[in-house]
Amino acid sequence: VDPARDNFRAMTGLYSSIQPADSVYLSTRTHGAVFNLEYSPDGSVLTVACEQTEVLLFDPISSKHIKTLSEAHEDCVNNIRFLDNRLFATCSDDTTIALWDLRKLNTKVCTLHGHTSWVKNIEYDTNTRLLVTSGFDGNVIIWDTNRCTEEGCPHKKFFHTRFLMRMRLTPDCSKMLISTSSGYLLILHDLDLTKSLEVGSYPILRARRTTSSSDTTATSSSGPRAVGSPCHQNDSSPLSEKHMSRPSQREGGSPRNSLEVLTPEVPGERDRGNCITSLQLHPKGWATLLRCSSNTDDQEWTCVYEFQEGAPVRPVSPRCSLRLTHCIEEANVGRGYIKELCFSPDGRMISSPHGYGIRLLGFDMQCSELVDCLPKEAGPLQEIRSLYSHNDVVLTTKFSPTHCQIASGCLSGRVSLYQPKF
Repeated sequence: VDPARDNFRAMTGLYSSIQPADSVYLSTRTHGAVFNLEYSPDGSVLTVACEQTEVLLFDPISSKHIKTLSEAHEDCVNNIRFLDNRLFATCSDDTTIALWDLRKLNTKVCTLHGHTSWVKNIEYDTNTRLLVTSGFDGNVIIWDTNRCTEEGCPHKKFFHTRFLMRMRLTPDCSKMLISTSSGYLLILHDLDLTKSLEVGSYPILRARRTTSSSDTTATSSSGPRAVGSPCHQNDSSPLSEKHMSRPSQREGGSPRNSLEVLTPEVPGERDRGNCITSLQLHPKGWATLLRCSSNTDDQEWTCVYEFQEGAPVRPVSPRCSLRLTHCIEEANVGRGYIKELCFSPDGRMISSPHGYGIRLLGFDMQCSELVDCLPKEAGPLQEIRSLYSHNDVVLTTKFSPTHCQIASGCLSGRVSLYQPKF
């Protein structure tokens, strides 16, 4: 679609006509719930992370089953991340991360040991070629997968926080965002993964609600942490001693790895608090996408927050990087399960699990870019299309990076594919 056009009718029509194309459903029932879906960067392979230790691989174009990694891990497989078109990583409740090569799936490339609890998600820094993982032990660990040997893989604990749920890197790898079950959102600015962090080595820039006029205490690197802040860093880590240093200060800007602590405001949750269960980034780095549930688990929301760029006047001066722009209430079904939502590759659409199906959401009904329809006050996300093809609660959904196709997976193990039919 010509980006100079004022009206994206072709794109809106394409998304509006999307329908369930194929339901991939294996005769075996051993793989359990579908927790995560991931396409290879070239869109040729769809991988499925399953509850019962398995990873499934499909050809998303033909909907043919390629292979089942029946014992990929010893417990639930939670997340899959491609490093390139052939290498991918999986993580599990068995506390390990495994590396795989599509050209040789009979054995793992290697297994990474370092977490002490369930490993929940994987990121990859394309600048430094470092693998980044996070888990329910509260640790964010950096892995140098290019130096793996039979003895293991060099790694270090980069960050630690209580109640950690999800960790993501922005597309340019300049920020790390961490969501927590206590409602905090942590942002590490001017990210430098090559520097190990130590207690008190970074300034907390802000601990506040994103749209509230009242602020909590802002602290400097030498002062105490903000009251109620969940964050602290590791007091010991492998490979960290010789790299341990205070973050460098760029001229006229913030120090590297400076921390911002936010409690994003969610509609209806002003007084009750919330748990940030899912966290995604806009493909152009413009915004973050959160799925939040109330502490009483009776409400669920999808919210979009625009990044407010610009460094503070002083390294420790207050600032708020996020502004709530759009939100929508979700169907409160499948309580206790995390629903993983996602942006489309162009960032104009959101696919969100909704009961026994998915909803395609836009910033307006024309599927405009976020920057072209930013409201002065937070407005509702627009429902472009609803698709229902499952017989159980949908837990995860993913856009293909190369084709007009969406995949979704549910609690009973079915994977559905959606594409336009005219």
